[in-house]
Amino acid sequence: MDQSIAIQESLEREENCIIVSFCNVLIDEMEESRLLGLVASAEEHAIFVYTHRRMAITADDVSLEDIIPISLDFVVVEVSSPEELVVVGADTRVRITYKDDELELKLPFGSHSRLFLSEVNKAWSDVCRPPTQLQNFEWINKYQKATRGKSVVKQALVPISTKLAKLNQHRKTDKSLDTKGTVEKQKGSNGGTQKSTVSSGPESREDRDDLVRASSHTASNKAQILAMPQFGLRDNLIKCELLKNEDLYTYLESFSFFLGTYNVNGQTPKESLRPWLSCTLNPPDIYCVGFQELDLSKEAFFFNDTPKEQEWTKAVSEALHPEAKYALVKLVRLVGIMLIFYVKKEHAEFISDVEAENVGTGIMGRMGNKGAVAIRFRFHNSDICVVNSHLAAHIEEYERRNQDFKDICSRLQFRQLDISQPPLTIMKHNVVLWIGDLNYRISELDVDNVKELISKKDFETLHSYDQLKRQIDEEAVFIGFEEGQIHFQPTYKYDTGSDKWDTSEKCRVPAWCDRILWKGKSIKQQHYQSHMTLKTSDHKPVSSLLVIGIKRVNSEAYKKTFEEIVRTIDKMENECIPSVTLSKREFHFKDVKFMQHHAETLSLFNDGQVPCQFEFIQKPNETTYCKPWLTANPPKGFIAQGGSVDIDLEVFVNRSTAPELNCGKQQIEDILVLHLERGKDYFISVTGNYRPSCFGTAIQSLCQLREPIQDMPQDVLLDLNEMSRNESAENTEKPLDIPKELWMMVDHLFRNAVKQEDIFQQPGLRSEFAEIRDCLDTGMPDSLPGSNHSVAEALLLFLDALPEPVVPFSFYQQCLECCSNASQCETVVSMLPQCHKNVFNYLAAFLRELLKNSASNRLDVTVLATIFASLLLRSSKKQGLAEKRKTQEFFQHFLATGSS
Repeated sequence: MDQSIAIQESLEREENCIIVSFCNVLIDEMEESRLLGLVASAEEHAIFVYTHRRMAITADDVSLEDIIPISLDFVVVEVSSPEELVVVGADTRVRITYKDDELELKLPFGSHSRLFLSEVNKAWSDVCRPPTQLQNFEWINKYQKATRGKSVVKQALVPISTKLAKLNQHRKTDKSLDTKGTVEKQKGSNGGTQKSTVSSGPESREDRDDLVRASSHTASNKAQILAMPQFGLRDNLIKCELLKNEDLYTYLESFSFFLGTYNVNGQTPKESLRPWLSCTLNPPDIYCVGFQELDLSKEAFFFNDTPKEQEWTKAVSEALHPEAKYALVKLVRLVGIMLIFYVKKEHAEFISDVEAENVGTGIMGRMGNKGAVAIRFRFHNSDICVVNSHLAAHIEEYERRNQDFKDICSRLQFRQLDISQPPLTIMKHNVVLWIGDLNYRISELDVDNVKELISKKDFETLHSYDQLKRQIDEEAVFIGFEEGQIHFQPTYKYDTGSDKWDTSEKCRVPAWCDRILWKGKSIKQQHYQSHMTLKTSDHKPVSSLLVIGIKRVNSEAYKKTFEEIVRTIDKMENECIPSVTLSKREFHFKDVKFMQHHAETLSLFNDGQVPCQFEFIQKPNETTYCKPWLTANPPKGFIAQGGSVDIDLEVFVNRSTAPELNCGKQQIEDILVLHLERGKDYFISVTGNYRPSCFGTAIQSLCQLREPIQDMPQDVLLDLNEMSRNESAENTEKPLDIPKELWMMVDHLFRNAVKQEDIFQQPGLRSEFAEIRDCLDTGMPDSLPGSNHSVAEALLLFLDALPEPVVPFSFYQQCLECCSNASQCETVVSMLPQCHKNVFNYLAAFLRELLKNSASNRLDVTVLATIFASLLLRSSKKQGLAEKRKTQEFFQHFLATGSS
């Protein structure tokens, strides 16, 4: 939930809430929850402190309590040094100093807190950077009147003089502390160890001011300082050279990783998991345990909320190897896909840079019934990514599974602590561990033949018919990954509570759905097995024990290497100007189409005498370095002397960029400016021709088109677009009742898919969507190509891409206000523009026909309202959860039997 919306509503128009973070404030030895908002007005920033309800949706849910201006009297520092922060799972402790007072806060562990601190540091460094601008903060006066006399936070502000007096008194009585301070071990919040430093404080107010000024250069702010322009190049030079020479100061040490995957079919834990999780003789160093289908209920699917998360987490923690103590590092869940990461407590301090992300690959690439969750972390000096995925089901859908894998690899990205750096993808790690219900089946054998091979334990022959093996052999998926030999029988499908193969009417062919693969160097598998004793689900859990060579740092060798690199950089820094050679400077993308990825490669060769840093920079009066349909990947980087880098120039037109390209207001034209730090700029031309599409074209424009959109001249499309914006414009020809393209998709589904199982819930294939799109844009065939699922997803994408939704933005608020009154809802729909009203009623009638066949297609009112309400009733702003539920309630009135 984005709390910034609630805070933004509480501000005046001139003020802007940049970012929000939860925190705990220590008040009278009790921790109280608050919301912190970084608020900007013109060039001035302040931290607004709010009390809040559990879920702040509107301004009524927050109450302003205090304001802390970010001025020369302001400093924010992390209480712990970077060495302390490697303890995982712990909150980030922050000290805010303003004038004579201090306030200590706890920000929740995670990347959002790091981003919040980064934004605060950025605002503060702007204040400190000369020439210092005069600040008066007159704009906060109107807010401070509201907070005067009621601030509880002021009770938590501790005068620095009081703190110093206590600290000095403590020094006099404690002989164990010397004047330089000492380091002791204390328990972290996750049970690991955490270093804590007690440093000697200044003895006078003047000394204290000097310390505050100097705190901008302490270790906790070093990353932010080095990211400034005057430090960025040198820091990146050092990083690059350290990476190149990593072998000089690191050595490999083996650690054991236990990987487990279990599809629990929506069940609750009914038996101990110890036979699965404690099956190794010695306790593993790290556990990565993945679940699929944790909860199959609608509440979990629609609201991502389930009590089973806690139940299965408790079952796992009780089943870990009894001969070691473990700390829970991270848990991440997407609907029913969950990944839990534990580490031996003695290793906890060597875990850092922990991030978790998820991506749904369900219908429209969003729904979380299928997809993946992932955790990335640094262990000593090795970067590791663990992925738990649940791919598309059904034996014939192996191409859809391939597509899911590729989508996960491209879309799942981790934000880096240094927000100036591009996100990390899965494959940009030293080690990738992939577990889950991958759902690949055994094909070309009937169920009897499969069971016969299993009874003979002829797993080698059976494995030759395995879809995943065949797809890997064809290099369609998991390129560069390894999987251990399979010496256990298929893990799916069993009758729940037994070891019997599926005896249901469907009688599924046994398959190795549940798999564990890895990618990286210095990895050896100790075991790969299923666990037949567990009978809770229709799957059997699988485990693998990997011994991985992890890079550790030799401190002395590191220091020597670092100093040598610095000396070399000092010597060459001012001697040469960087330069590069470009492979080409003009790129043309032919026949660009809606949601079709196009890419070309720009190669840069460093032909200069020094390493160089490059970045695509924005042109004057533009906010980004390129048009929104264009991406350079990576947009910035570093090239060693004599080295080269390939940059992918990618063109992708989506729902936000298609409307103006369709009507000809925008063209595929842009100029990229490639800037070399301390060097010159290079200009790169990007052009292309875009093929107009019904996807991303307004309803009223489409109703004026009797011919395929790609047969129409560009000036006609532009005129139609202007006409659709101007309701008073005269139409010389009677428009169609609804767009013909919409009719073709709905008619196809009405004739072929009203009884289709999981229609609108199972995704189609991207290749088939491309065929459907081309068919709609170029002609009027008797039938559409592709599967029913692909046509259904194309319909959803069509509605999602409309520049003005079926219920226009101007009617959105009325729909929310009357959502609980059926007759008022019908009144609002009757007021819609004629084309929009026709489309709304046509779709509602079609969906009611689907509900008549719910016994076959497994649809109900809740499912359809959830899917379609978000497409038909879109807000021009970000929707909150309460608004989404109101749109669903509104649309449900039109799905009821007998609704007109």
